Amino acid sequence: MSISSVIKSIQDIMRKDVGVDGDAQRIGQLVWMLFLKIYDDREQEWELLNDDYQSPIPNGLRWRNWAADPEGMTGDDLKNFIDNILFPGLQQLHTSGDARAVVIRNVFEDAYNYMKSGQLIRQVINKIQEGIDYNNSKERHAFGDMYEQILRDLQSAGNAGEFYTPRAVTEFMVNRVDPKLADSVMDPACGTGGFLTCTIEHKRRHYVQTPDDEQVLQRSIHGWEKKPLPHLLATTNMILHGIDTPNQIRHDNTLKRAYRDWGKNERVDVIVANPPFGGTEEDGIENNFPAEFRTRETADLFMALFIRLLKDGGRAAVVLPDGFLFGEGMKTRLKEKLLTECNLHTIVRLPNGVFNPYTGIKTNLLFFTKGQPTEHIWYYEHPYPAGVKSYSKTKPMKFSEFETEIAWWGNEADGFAAREETEQAWKVSIADIQARNYNLDIKNPHVGEQISHDPDELLAQYAQQQQEIQQLRDQLKGILAAALGGANAK
Repeated sequence: MSISSVIKSIQDIMRKDVGVDGDAQRIGQLVWMLFLKIYDDREQEWELLNDDYQSPIPNGLRWRNWAADPEGMTGDDLKNFIDNILFPGLQQLHTSGDARAVVIRNVFEDAYNYMKSGQLIRQVINKIQEGIDYNNSKERHAFGDMYEQILRDLQSAGNAGEFYTPRAVTEFMVNRVDPKLADSVMDPACGTGGFLTCTIEHKRRHYVQTPDDEQVLQRSIHGWEKKPLPHLLATTNMILHGIDTPNQIRHDNTLKRAYRDWGKNERVDVIVANPPFGGTEEDGIENNFPAEFRTRETADLFMALFIRLLKDGGRAAVVLPDGFLFGEGMKTRLKEKLLTECNLHTIVRLPNGVFNPYTGIKTNLLFFTKGQPTEHIWYYEHPYPAGVKSYSKTKPMKFSEFETEIAWWGNEADGFAAREETEQAWKVSIADIQARNYNLDIKNPHVGEQISHDPDELLAQYAQQQQEIQQLRDQLKGILAAALGGANAK
């Protein structure tokens, strides 16, 4: 049976269980089990390589000792063991400086056993035990692909979709930023770890040649994720991609830390990220930031943080919605800081539907390097491939579509001297940007005015217009109040 068939049959079993409600819970349930199975497979490998290997997991809680026997515990005994022995044991694991134990405890800190039927749990465990052997190299590759599919499935799991950025987008961004072997790479809102796994693959393909190089790579990857399910998915993803102890994937909200507390020794060479947009942070988070950048809009706070976190000469590639480009007020101040402290050399404008079905909002890829101010910005409008009018779950964007951008890109070292204007590409000077009050929403001059009939885009435009009208009202109120106050003073 193929791995995809195994996963499908597992999900069919879970649908019979009254405790599991919806895709996000099914995936959360499946992944903590997969984590323990895969970890046990990896431990078998480590035991062969190291006679002195000691597992961080107590003997009775290791997968091989409670799950692997198909005739083992079942029914109420199994349900009771998982809820009252396994989970408390892993959540309160003694770490005593063992980084691997810390990883496991963090993974299970917020994990949850949703299933109510011990018989159905046993059926799921047996399917995993029979169907997945992570030490089989052929199956390992197939399972890596299958895990990608599990992550894609999150897109149809309501708001869980924010955890997954399409693979073609992450690959293109990492390809263009080109993290070198020793470059420290960070995703401060890492979701399921897609940007970091692309970075690992990129470094291995281009720069890892020796076991020492591999150790340099393992130490260079850093991610933060505040939500429990994506953190569990990201940690499992790291192990699947050969990061033996992914203790640099922290379960925390990067924005909770005061902006000024990020010191020089914590700055990184590369940031690749898709910060959550359209959401707001809890009360008080904005007070961690300087007054001029205070907002509760998550993506804006992350953008301010990205600029802070980069070393001089550090490079970033970030996904942002159109609203960041044309937004005013705090967004204007943030864009001025970005263009003053960084060279925002390229904005790739993506077409509608790249993030379908999660959102229809138009998005952009911003590429910038810290340390030099922006003199001009190159825009590249990414077209749909021939014959395609939109993307969907069954017809997602492909990496091969970016070949034209890659051929056009040129070299940052010579200021992208080889770039030329095309039907898709155009250049705008900083003087023009300043004259527009840092409105970066600059349409392709080679294309006539286009009217959109996309309901998501129209609703987003309507919301933006309402916001702008409210801002004008607030400004008028302020002017009138100041004028009346002045008149009364006289």
